[in-house]
Amino acid sequence: MTDRIHSLPSRLIFISLSLLLLCAPLAPARSDQQHWIRVNSSHFSVVTDADEIKGHDVVARFEQMRLVFGQLLARTRINMSEPIDIIALRSDDEYSKVVPNRQGPAIAMGFFIPGSDRDYFVLNLSKEESWRAVSRDFALVFLNYNYPPTQPWFDEGFAEYFSSLRFDNKQAQIGADSESFTELLNSTPWLSIPDLFATHHDASQESSRHTLFYAQSWIVMHYLLTQDKLSETGTYFDLIQNQKVPVEEAIQKAYGMSSAQFTQVVQDHFHSLGQPSKPPEKGKQPLAAGSQTLEVTPSDQIGSSNQDLPEAEGQSLVAEMSVRLAEHREQAIQQLESITAQPKMDNVVARRALAWTHMEKKEFDRAVEELSKAGDLNPKDPWLHYYLALARYHLAQTGQATGGLPNMMQDLRQVLDWDPEFAQARAMLAMAQLEGGGVHAAMDSMRVALTLSPRNQTYLLNMAQIYMAGKSWEAATALLERLKSSPDPQVAKSAGEQLAGLPMLKKYGTLAQPQQTASASSPSLSSSSSPSSPPASGHSTTAPSAATPSATSKKPADSQPKTETQSPEPDEVTVARADQRPDTPQPRLRQLRLLQRQRNRRIRSQKRRRKVLNQMK
Repeated sequence: MTDRIHSLPSRLIFISLSLLLLCAPLAPARSDQQHWIRVNSSHFSVVTDADEIKGHDVVARFEQMRLVFGQLLARTRINMSEPIDIIALRSDDEYSKVVPNRQGPAIAMGFFIPGSDRDYFVLNLSKEESWRAVSRDFALVFLNYNYPPTQPWFDEGFAEYFSSLRFDNKQAQIGADSESFTELLNSTPWLSIPDLFATHHDASQESSRHTLFYAQSWIVMHYLLTQDKLSETGTYFDLIQNQKVPVEEAIQKAYGMSSAQFTQVVQDHFHSLGQPSKPPEKGKQPLAAGSQTLEVTPSDQIGSSNQDLPEAEGQSLVAEMSVRLAEHREQAIQQLESITAQPKMDNVVARRALAWTHMEKKEFDRAVEELSKAGDLNPKDPWLHYYLALARYHLAQTGQATGGLPNMMQDLRQVLDWDPEFAQARAMLAMAQLEGGGVHAAMDSMRVALTLSPRNQTYLLNMAQIYMAGKSWEAATALLERLKSSPDPQVAKSAGEQLAGLPMLKKYGTLAQPQQTASASSPSLSSSSSPSSPPASGHSTTAPSAATPSATSKKPADSQPKTETQSPEPDEVTVARADQRPDTPQPRLRQLRLLQRQRNRRIRSQKRRRKVLNQMK
């Protein structure tokens, strides 16, 4: 009896273990299968196959970079004039499938793809602080939409300064020499300041940034930012670009010193960076030479929300990015077609990505077919409506039925309800309104687009056309006179032709049709480079401008819409930037006929009023 009692606990243990083993297959087992989530913060969204903690860390870093950008330029509000998509991959294996075929150590951590509809930042989360690989591109993107036109030394110097950014709990450190420029500046004779300021360069043709131009641009911006000289710098650019004052005179007027004195002040500042810094406060990290600290919101105090994504949608979002890289396009298209061929996996992201590839090849009817299927899957997707508007525009250019101008404007308004700061959609709406005869509405929309994208020359050219349609002759003349001297030959040519035709337009209500080139009249549809960044592929995508506004893009389709639009700062000047190369159309017969129709409507309206008055007499 005693033996039986003693054996009872053993039997209970055996039964319990048996039950656990039976239930074990029912418990979730660890696997290599990807689990996709979207993590949203106030201004950014990241799609990742990592966990929620790493996803939050990514959006928090981007929020902190945005805060630092605003502090450096003294901006309380910051434009995000194109949607930004962030993709963060957890492993080297997954990252290696999408990384571009480029050289450089940073490419192993992350890369940037600019585009006319959105910008992509792609990170390798298996590397520590992978966000640092794209911090320079981040700075250039935000400069493009938050600072008036400048010269190359300003943008490149600011980007080099920004790329030194490091975070330490509640603080950011910035300003250290992250590219080893100090040795170069110590061993090489410097360019004169006028020569530096007049330098034109093509970043896409440079294999290395370890050159005197970048080094000297960095130290000049280091001086201007740390010595609070941005206000004087705004004055300098106004003198140079608006008032056409020579460089030497502009430096004297803006900074209160000659260019030689300016050079000496910057050199003195450079040599001061090598002086010993104050010992750090207790509990804080020592500052690197030349760096300063800025207060930022700690990562754990930045709010974020998570959303699970179906596996097929996560894969489609990555493939949608990959089709913008020439070396990965065919493989990505095959993956998207495989997904859409399976009804349970088919999704709006895959369909709209395939539509994008068709527009890239000018197969606009096939693009509309894909977008129609996408609408059956999710009719509220904002990118669906943006691409529908774009496809309808291009179909109209070929004379095919498109569903009408009202449908295009309705699609664009839905996009702007999602993201009121989407400059490209705003500019497209302006030109659609002009086509429909709404000159004042077009003028209002284009003004907002220019506020959101102050460097875009094509928007300025479109605004001149709107002025002409509204008979604002003085405004049109002033704008075309400025654009006539644009460094961009297409912009300059188009502005010159329209300026020459103004007398005839004012007298007869029509213009002689100028000769066109195919490149000027046919907008393209793929990834385009930001002003100072090399393109990720050999193609370039632009949406309609005059009818083709060109821009660069930002935000996920399920992010919260923004309700504010930013007015230009007092020191901003909206002039064409020297190194920006938008696709610029020549005036078209259809647009000139629009001006004639508007004139005829006004004449008929005057006749009706006279008839009514005569009847009353």
